[in-house]
Amino acid sequence: MKNRLNRAKTKPDKKLLLRAVRDSFNTRTFRAGGYSAVAALIVIAIAIAVNLFAGALPSSVTHIDTTASGLFTLSAQTEQLVSALDKDVTLYWIVQSGSEDSTISELLDRYAGLSSHITISKKDPVVYPNFASQYTSEPLYNNSLIVVSGERSQYISYTDIYVTDYSSYYMTGSVSSEFNGEGELTAAIDYVTNDDLPTLYTLSGHGESTLPSNLQSLAEAENMLVESLSLLTVDAVPEDADLVVIYAPQSDISSDERDMLIAYLQGGGKMLMVLDYIEEDTPNLDAVLTEYGLTTAEGIVLEGDANHHMRGSNYYLLPNIESHTITDPLIDGGYYVLAPVAQGLTINEDVRDGLSITPLLETSSSAYAKIDGYSLTTYEKEEGDIDGPFVLGAAVSETVADGETQLVVFTSSQMFDETTSMLVAGANDDLFLNALDWLCARESAISIRAKSLDAEFLAVPSSWASTLSALLVIVLPLSFLIAGASITIIRRKR
Repeated sequence: MKNRLNRAKTKPDKKLLLRAVRDSFNTRTFRAGGYSAVAALIVIAIAIAVNLFAGALPSSVTHIDTTASGLFTLSAQTEQLVSALDKDVTLYWIVQSGSEDSTISELLDRYAGLSSHITISKKDPVVYPNFASQYTSEPLYNNSLIVVSGERSQYISYTDIYVTDYSSYYMTGSVSSEFNGEGELTAAIDYVTNDDLPTLYTLSGHGESTLPSNLQSLAEAENMLVESLSLLTVDAVPEDADLVVIYAPQSDISSDERDMLIAYLQGGGKMLMVLDYIEEDTPNLDAVLTEYGLTTAEGIVLEGDANHHMRGSNYYLLPNIESHTITDPLIDGGYYVLAPVAQGLTINEDVRDGLSITPLLETSSSAYAKIDGYSLTTYEKEEGDIDGPFVLGAAVSETVADGETQLVVFTSSQMFDETTSMLVAGANDDLFLNALDWLCARESAISIRAKSLDAEFLAVPSSWASTLSALLVIVLPLSFLIAGASITIIRRKR
């Protein structure tokens, strides 16, 4: 009996137990812990929502391009073209699983973020061995691309995306590498979605230089069809000519060719002339220029202002770049244009109404032309030389009944030599490409170029080079010596 009473006394009261549990939820400690748990759940929910939202955003928003050359930053021209697409485009990425190039992957994501019409589809050549053969017979490389829209397609080889130039290897022991993913991809999208591609004719029969391979590649990358033209076998410039290029002729054209070219321009034609100084007279070529308000100056132009030529070579000109649709991308990018061994142009005063002439490149007023040409005996200015300034490039336009006549003239073919263009970080190539695009009414494609994976050359005017040399060799070392001596003297006085 006594034991039962003791057990009854020690048996817990259920009501008291429930009250104790209820009271424990009302303690300050529990409330603080509960708030912390709720706050943690809210933070986790927000983090999940932010990650889901960020995952849905395009790569251009979520990934910051910190590369020195802006590998992943798409140009305004690409954004304009892709954002305006009204046709579906599929970008087939030919790549084995696990071998995806991260740079190409990032680039494709940025394109997909610009338009809902862009679709990216991976095709593993191991899983789909015959897929690419329906679009191309070219050798297939891993991480290549095939761009398809409707019935049109274009293959972009990996070797065209990553371009390595070995041309200077045997001279300097170095090679240059570029990433041309954007240029190739934008051109391919333009090709498969554009039914109206321009035809470019290059004049032949007068010792013209062959269009350099780098320029021909630029034209073809802009989806321009390049054809040769001899006016000696036809009665007129072909009707399908969107542009006629006269590149570095070494002799004059005939009077019949002159008349055909002028008639072509008067009918709203487009022409690009790249001229060199030659010792032979060229009255018929000069007549075409005169018809459009330009005259060639005798001799070769040299520059008297050290700010406007390369150091040690006052015939390697760094002209002022004047504002125009063709040159504005270069001005905005802070580039120089290099014009070696150039002939001068002057703009005629008595041009007809409606004829608009805009200088693109112009020397300083200290420039002068050596009338002895290639036979000059001194690079210094002497009596008989022609005073500048001179125009080295000009754009001419005129509204006519059949549209708008457009003419662009440059006076040095060496400008567009690949080595020369490298000295100004490719700006000369851009100038040529921009001129083509302006003449063919394709401004939306201007200045999309390969991005260097190497250090770029820096063109420095002669006067700047001298100042920098003095600063680095004399001023800075002397400053450190003076500062060190001053600190030593002050410490000793203490």
